Amino acid sequence: MKMTEENNNDKAVITVEDVQRLIKKKDEIEEQIKAYYDVLEDQGDVGMDAPLVDVEGYPRADVDLFQIRTARHSISCLQNDHKAIMVEIEEALHKLHAREKAKHDQDQAEAQTERMEQEPSLPPPFARVDAVTQGSPAYQAGVHIGDEIIEFGSVNTSNFQNLQNIASVVQHSEGKSVSIAVIRNGQRVHLGLTPQRWSGRGLLGCNIVPLHR
Repeated sequence: MKMTEENNNDKAVITVEDVQRLIKKKDEIEEQIKAYYDVLEDQGDVGMDAPLVDVEGYPRADVDLFQIRTARHSISCLQNDHKAIMVEIEEALHKLHAREKAKHDQDQAEAQTERMEQEPSLPPPFARVDAVTQGSPAYQAGVHIGDEIIEFGSVNTSNFQNLQNIASVVQHSEGKSVSIAVIRNGQRVHLGLTPQRWSGRGLLGCNIVPLHR
């Protein structure tokens, strides 16, 4: 039965109010200790260690021996209580901090899971940009080296066969904006790229390589 009670106590949830109650109890003990020290001070500041007998070994007549002994005994007991309550406060603060950290970690994990559930899964890319020439149409459209393409006009992951599919879209879209979607840093990025003549080669000014998956 005793072991069950101890286990239940171990599992008890510590709250901020519990810690506040322990601190209040500690403050009350400290006030009581101070009050008893005041008693000793009123008795000629005998403290906890001054002898209560005179040089001849007789009980001192200039102080209230009963009051001093009572105060000293009470201080000794209260100091033990004070040590115990400080241990309780330290353990309670540790448990409270651990619980708050566990709750914070759980909230973060749940929020991350919720974000992942809300974000649509990205389709696998079928091509990657491995070069972009400065000043080119691709550069002006914001295409970056390393962008992984998941849509290029009407071409997407499900119907892509080879780079000729992209070339065909480019040839038929000169001077017209083509909607493309890429994966950049794990995020879907939408761009508008207009194939057109410029000072360099081709209509895009970027190099695209297929991804074999």
